[in-house]
Amino acid sequence: MFAVLLAAHLAHSGVLWEPEVLPLAVALQMKRGAMIYRDVWFDKPPLLPAFYLLWGAATGPVLRVTGALYGLGCALLGYAAARTLWGGREGFVAAGLITFFLVFDLHAAVLPLGADLLLLAPHLAAILFAVRKQAFRSGLAAGIGLLVNSKGVFVLAACALFLWPSVVALLAGFAIPSVAVVVWFAATGTLTPWLDQAWRWPALYAASPVVADPIRNGLARTASWLGFHALLLVGAAIFFRRDGVRRETKWKFAVWTALCYAGVVLGWRFFPRYFFLLLPVFVLMAARGLSQLRVRTAVALAVLLLAVPLVRFGPRYTNLNGWSDLAMDRDSQEASRFLVAHAKPGSTLYVWGYRPEIFVYTGLKPATKYLDSQALTGVPADRHLTQSTVVLRAGTREARQELARSKPDFVVDGLTPFNPALSMGRYAELRPWLSGYHEIGRTKLTVIYAR
Repeated sequence: MFAVLLAAHLAHSGVLWEPEVLPLAVALQMKRGAMIYRDVWFDKPPLLPAFYLLWGAATGPVLRVTGALYGLGCALLGYAAARTLWGGREGFVAAGLITFFLVFDLHAAVLPLGADLLLLAPHLAAILFAVRKQAFRSGLAAGIGLLVNSKGVFVLAACALFLWPSVVALLAGFAIPSVAVVVWFAATGTLTPWLDQAWRWPALYAASPVVADPIRNGLARTASWLGFHALLLVGAAIFFRRDGVRRETKWKFAVWTALCYAGVVLGWRFFPRYFFLLLPVFVLMAARGLSQLRVRTAVALAVLLLAVPLVRFGPRYTNLNGWSDLAMDRDSQEASRFLVAHAKPGSTLYVWGYRPEIFVYTGLKPATKYLDSQALTGVPADRHLTQSTVVLRAGTREARQELARSKPDFVVDGLTPFNPALSMGRYAELRPWLSGYHEIGRTKLTVIYAR
């Protein structure tokens, strides 16, 4: 299993995917001594970039080997949970299913260690401790998950199903990581920025659907996920139909599934990576369901239903140039090479748009605490290439004024070529500042300025 994970991840050691670029860029600033939220703007929970510090926020093969090890860890947790619930056979099936779907699934979801994938291990660990009736440890794992991804609250609710009515220890364990973070942020003057950036901004973001018909989009993407994960769906159906599972257990798994899907629905975006919240419950149900079949039948079913994701996603590991998803990354690498060639020791940078990977590729220090332009325009990065509707107004003018007071040696504009309505020159606070820069180069998707 690890060999498959490692080979898949190393095939992408030369690129960065969108969900990992901002955490990596923030981790680099934390490595330099910056305080998250206070010294660098970040709109997600604090353990996400902190996780990258475990290996020094390195990229390339180091990042991908870490991703493979993380995938193996998830498989081992799935094995332990299934074995605790039922037995060793179910454990091996669960581990195999997790490994398969952490390779032969949408690459932008399974390769980068983003917030949704990083919740998978705490989710599995919390359920493992819950079925072992270790309530405090279960809550602790769910609490750590919350500091990686706010959807950890759904993990807590699922654990309560398996531990009810003994939930006091569960809640105590859940509270400890958050209380520790609150105390730390209060002591460093970071509490208000944390609440604004990691809670208020995401709440406004979640309340503003990115598509005109989110229900139709959700139904289509859910059907697509179930189609590519048909073996899990069939295994879950067998799980509910066979008599080898107690009625109480079936009820708990049904509610757990509903809770996880509620987490997917939250915000009405249905991005493929959001469905990682459903993977643990479906894997465990499928592991039990498939293990109740004869071995020959289960293998034949697996070969048949796994063929589609295997054929769909497998060959693309060897053809990175054919990925339209990586066009932005290729352009960022080209722009970064240009910047490195023109930069001097100590040069600073600001990037307009959402291209934090340029900070990672160049190693240049940011001139402000803003590593992208979301907080300055109020338009989330998931839509600002094509839309200009402002989601957040409070603080955006002040953020632009702060940028206007800075003096980066280089400015990279990665947004105007896509959406001129959000160009820097359209903001009164930035026009005099921008006049102090001149264009020194450009790529297909970026314009590079020097002071």
